[in-house]
Amino acid sequence: FLSYFIYVYIKGSMISYFFPKKCLGVYMNAREILVCFSIKYKGDFKKMLTAIQNKEEINDEEVKKMISTVKANYITILDAEYPEYLKHIYMPPLVLYYYGDLSLLKSDSVKVAIVGSRDMSKYGEKVTRTMASALAKHKKIIVSGLARGIDGVAHDECIKNGGKTIAVLGSGIDCPYPSSNKCIYEIIKRKHLLISEYPNKEDPSPGNFPMRNRIVAGIADKLLVTQAKVNSGTNITVMFALSLGKDVMAVPHNIDEDSACNSLIKDGANLVETPEDVLSFCNTKY
Repeated sequence: FLSYFIYVYIKGSMISYFFPKKCLGVYMNAREILVCFSIKYKGDFKKMLTAIQNKEEINDEEVKKMISTVKANYITILDAEYPEYLKHIYMPPLVLYYYGDLSLLKSDSVKVAIVGSRDMSKYGEKVTRTMASALAKHKKIIVSGLARGIDGVAHDECIKNGGKTIAVLGSGIDCPYPSSNKCIYEIIKRKHLLISEYPNKEDPSPGNFPMRNRIVAGIADKLLVTQAKVNSGTNITVMFALSLGKDVMAVPHNIDEDSACNSLIKDGANLVETPEDVLSFCNTKY
């Protein structure tokens, strides 16, 4: 409810920009102002919201100059193309930059987020490839964060099996990170969907990744954890997913491992051992 209130508040605030502040110019519109603040504050939600609340002064020239730096496509929270479900997540992104097929966000196909450790084991890689392959073959959209390890493998296996995938970046939309996944980044950019709330070539910062994770959880209908440590950032994605009422699945690991998956299962996550298990939670027969 609070997140949707933010959307309503911003919509009302952006309208009020134009009447009492004619100095802003007649050629600007609300979405251009949002993009301008996004670039100025490097996608930082709190700083952007503060600028809106304070009705920060900007002019046509400043807006045009900033928007001219954007190479990617973009949608704002005020646009019809913006998914309704993202308006309800924690701090809903005010601007999303993207390359590729935006229709994937509103596709009727089940979206499954596959997330996990950057430092995966051979077992973690094997189960991730097995699950991602089956999901792709059954026309499920795979969502992940394009990180090293589990994320990259999930995207890669989906692509190899003719599926569709959505990558959510923790860096600027034009900043492939990590560099080891640049080839996957380019494929997703051309043939799938690449999105980020961070503009242009902004470098990633540690605080960007929890924020990225809330978008991954918001997009996904289901969440699958294939390998992660107990104190992993993956738990942040799980927390966001649970807060939105999403189903969480986890692959079991050895009992002597530092395994978030085992802890999640103990706490009530759905245990999945086979592709059939995962597909059954997606209401699909293997």
